[in-house]
Amino acid sequence: MTIELQAQPAPESSEAATFFPPPITQLSNVAYLVGAPIAHSSSPKLHDSISSSSGIPYAQILAETKDLESFMAYLRGHPITPRLLGSGVTMPHKVSVLPYLDHLTPEAEIVGAVNTIFFRHSDTGAREMWGMNTDVIGIRDAFLSNLDEKAIGITRGKPGLIVGGGGTCRAAIYALERYLGCSQIYIINRDRKEVEAVIRDTKTNLEIRHITSTSEVEGLEGPGLVISAIPDFEPSTPSETMVRDILELFLSRQPVDERGAVLEMCYHPSPETRITKLAEGYGWKVIGGLEAMVGQGLEQAKMWAGVEVTRELRAAAKAAVMPR
Repeated sequence: MTIELQAQPAPESSEAATFFPPPITQLSNVAYLVGAPIAHSSSPKLHDSISSSSGIPYAQILAETKDLESFMAYLRGHPITPRLLGSGVTMPHKVSVLPYLDHLTPEAEIVGAVNTIFFRHSDTGAREMWGMNTDVIGIRDAFLSNLDEKAIGITRGKPGLIVGGGGTCRAAIYALERYLGCSQIYIINRDRKEVEAVIRDTKTNLEIRHITSTSEVEGLEGPGLVISAIPDFEPSTPSETMVRDILELFLSRQPVDERGAVLEMCYHPSPETRITKLAEGYGWKVIGGLEAMVGQGLEQAKMWAGVEVTRELRAAAKAAVMPR
């Protein structure tokens, strides 16, 4: 692993200064999801569906904490029973988890963020902790399974636009370059330092441009695919308002027959967000974040439990988490 960060314990005054292991004695195989806040997450429900449909018994348990150091120590010394399969990793830990891992898969090293931990044994028999990024697969599948060949053809060779600068942004860059044929990446985000870190840490052959004003949009080629990776909120600060104004300008100025798709990664508390309403108002196809969550969860299940991902399994998993 080539990425080096200084691991830090949670401050004693933080709201999650201590990690408390959840009850697991009733399970035969367990995976976790670590992050904060995650009480709303549909991931355990998704994995329950995958387990039921595949016939492979396992469950995912929420580990809501900001105390990543204690959680990772718990994984290292996990009880023998139930069998530990791995863990999902979500915000705010997708980047800060890197120093705790023994190895990264190639895509995780390129992305510079991890959303999945799994275990493998070394040649000496030692159990090693690996990090991978299945968000990349979720983003790819969300677009490819919801756009026809004509729509995909229109978007290939055009820039991709990402709203946000966190761990999901890094996975989005990889997916847009590797699988979706984007020519360059635009990022809009309220925090300049976050974007600078993304540009510094993410390995890509594409030009990444941080767009910071509406005047910069004029003269730029419009994006074909847009990924929103921020919470749903009403802008209140000047920087937040500027991000929304830039996004609206990109969405509105694109010729109607060249408007592609917006993937809204936020689905809590509702998959209908301010950004989905904005995009739909300008005639863009909107894809909900639950689509990406299903794709990345199926990839996790394949890695953790050897689940074979079939069309039928994907349909059942999607039905389990989609709003009725």
